[in-house]
Amino acid sequence: MNLLYLFTALLGFWSCSDDDPAPAPVNISCSPTEITVGTDETTVTLNVTSSREYTAYTQENWITLTLEPYTPEKGTSTIQVKIAANGDEERTGNIIIKSSATRITVPVKQAGVQVAPPDPDIEAPEGYELVWHDEFNSGNEPGGDWYYETGGGGWGNNELQNYVAGYQDGEQLAKVSDGILSIIAKKIGESVYSIRMNTTESWTYGYFEARLKLPSGKGTWPAFWMMPKNFKAWPDDGEIDIMEEVGYNPNYVSSSIHCKAYNHTNGTQKTQERLVSTAQTDFHVYALEWTETYIRTLVDGEQLFYFENDGKGDKSTWPFDQPFYLKLNLAWGGNWGGAQGVDESVLPATYQIDYVRVFQKK
Repeated sequence: MNLLYLFTALLGFWSCSDDDPAPAPVNISCSPTEITVGTDETTVTLNVTSSREYTAYTQENWITLTLEPYTPEKGTSTIQVKIAANGDEERTGNIIIKSSATRITVPVKQAGVQVAPPDPDIEAPEGYELVWHDEFNSGNEPGGDWYYETGGGGWGNNELQNYVAGYQDGEQLAKVSDGILSIIAKKIGESVYSIRMNTTESWTYGYFEARLKLPSGKGTWPAFWMMPKNFKAWPDDGEIDIMEEVGYNPNYVSSSIHCKAYNHTNGTQKTQERLVSTAQTDFHVYALEWTETYIRTLVDGEQLFYFENDGKGDKSTWPFDQPFYLKLNLAWGGNWGGAQGVDESVLPATYQIDYVRVFQKK
């Protein structure tokens, strides 16, 4: 066999091979076809249908993929997409699902933290920067940065009021006017109604302050405080009371923390009280500085209360390492507010808030 004959034979073989059927194309689809989530840690399930075995990957270190094993008999499987919490700006990425030469892309978009725009009139404490604030300078009621808790039932303290979502029988009880939020406790019919409102945002550590003028009258119980976002049990998950006052002891403001080891139900509460002689007639600034190692409160820049982390890593003494949100409310009566009775002649009572601000370490 000469070389020419061998070349011709091989050429014929290769030509016949071209007639062999090509591999069947891979059909892949998934649902959802894109992912959009908020700032919290989230897990999303991708349901994948494929005619052949596939793999998936991403180049984003904030996205983790867990693939269910693929079986031809089933034809469908899932990918668990774990998206880490985002404490920064909005971010985007992609998940690639691949089988042979076939690829599909699933875009992922995660919201970023809303950073308050710089305000030249707001001075941050040293080492901190403004991350959130409400100056109550627009509209006639609190905006979307707040939500209401509603209902009666005593709220664990035998309080007498019913909390409502801004209005009751046409009466506005959470009112914004001239840069001031007024929370009003008022008797309407046979019941007393008031406001309990919370920030939609939560924070871990920071400097929190509000400029407040407190109501007067026996039975009033205003507060500026914080509760854990992932609350399951009290007092185990913690509570931070930046400012409380009861009307039968006018102008004496207090700060407290509550946790499993330290709370008023077993007489181990950690609290401190001070006379602020014009608390009910003038505005004062009430603040909390909360770090990994201590919690302290201040009134007009002077320290009122101090509580130190014992460093034992024990939740019963320090549950204050999780996100907490801010709360404003005006209670009526209750175990503390009504300890010396209530005087309905002082109603309506008004709790005024000039601003609420949140700063965090730079």
